[in-house]
Amino acid sequence: MVALAPRSHITVQRFQQRTPGVLVFYALAKVIVGTLVRLIWNPIIVGEERIPDRGPVILASNHVSYADTVVMPIQVRRAVHFLGKSDIFKGGSPLNQAFALVLRGLHVMPVDRSGGAASRSAIEGGLKVLGDGEVLGIYPEGSRSPDGRLHRFKTGTARFALAAGAPVVPVAMIDTFEAHRGRKVFPHRRPQMKVLVGEPIDVAALAAGYEGYEEGRLLRAVTEEIRARVQELSGQEYVDKYASDVKKRLKAEGKQRPGRALNIRLAGVR
Repeated sequence: MVALAPRSHITVQRFQQRTPGVLVFYALAKVIVGTLVRLIWNPIIVGEERIPDRGPVILASNHVSYADTVVMPIQVRRAVHFLGKSDIFKGGSPLNQAFALVLRGLHVMPVDRSGGAASRSAIEGGLKVLGDGEVLGIYPEGSRSPDGRLHRFKTGTARFALAAGAPVVPVAMIDTFEAHRGRKVFPHRRPQMKVLVGEPIDVAALAAGYEGYEEGRLLRAVTEEIRARVQELSGQEYVDKYASDVKKRLKAEGKQRPGRALNIRLAGVR
């Protein structure tokens, strides 16, 4: 089993404790928010039965819109815990505050990705979720896609999976990029947002196929296998660059996120 080294550039500000009050609040928030989202946007999910009913699970998803972190967990029957960047919890406008409240209610934990001495706490927070036999949602790209394409995955998902012995379920968010085009908080009602769920990946068995690899090479090989499964579901064009680096380049060039539609089809998905 691969040891989980504290290399992540993510630090957690405060990990939510699993108290009865928190669980009740989550259940209420999921029902209320889920009802509103379904009435207004009517997203759909395909393959939700592929998520194991019990035990630790990692949902590894592409990330193309702020809406992903709401649309995906309200569609999944089990509670999903996310480590979300702290930036989305900031902002003084009523819309920003309402959005932050919704995210907290849906078990999204604000994390500071600037690094530092507390970086280990983010790893411990994620491992606690998995150690409790729950579902951890991860965006392996580490950031929202700045252009609608799929970018190079970070190895954190493989690290968590191998350390906790948890399967990884690939997930693809479809049309949330297009639905959010031109909106900062609330997406448009069309196109209809979709969640596609793939078959679980036995990461331990996958890693066994790379026996003899040094840790960094092993984690990258496993990560690429996970990325390929997510890409197969999403149909996105792949760019072998980190999303954060692409964002920096686009910002330097003074460019905004383009509204290019993705060539995605539901044909063949069961």
